[in-house]
Amino acid sequence: MASHAMRLLLLLALAAALAGRSEGAWCVCRTDLPDATLQRTLDYACGSAAAADCKPIQPNAACFAPDNVKAHCSYAVNSFYQRSGQNPLACVFSGTAVVSSTDPSTNGCKYPASATPSAPDSPPPQMAQGPNGPLKDTSGGTGVLPEAPQAPVFHPQP
Repeated sequence: MASHAMRLLLLLALAAALAGRSEGAWCVCRTDLPDATLQRTLDYACGSAAAADCKPIQPNAACFAPDNVKAHCSYAVNSFYQRSGQNPLACVFSGTAVVSSTDPSTNGCKYPASATPSAPDSPPPQMAQGPNGPLKDTSGGTGVLPEAPQAPVFHPQP
């Protein structure tokens, strides 16, 4: 009987934890990295294999300004993250992005803050694959993470 109560308590705690992370979370690019590194992340997030909506960061669009790699990178990775259902594994990009609770929206450019699907009947975006299967975390965390192209992949020795 006690084991059933303990399982129920753990299940409720897990549900509460998962429910708490669904609102007010954004994925942003790190500002301490060189523009060339962030450009690779931007290219990946907006590339054909990814599902980011990069139309708002095109010239004359609502989020084109500020016109710099850091801002465009953050918009793109956030779009990818939101379209992935706010999966924390969709906001690593070889360590170039992080989940933030601070809204990065600026002057008429609203960053989505809730999980939004790519389209009503479309599948979720796919995580990046390397030559030996899913790419491994190189940021010190755990799990399978999306990688920016041309980034080194750590393969631990057995």
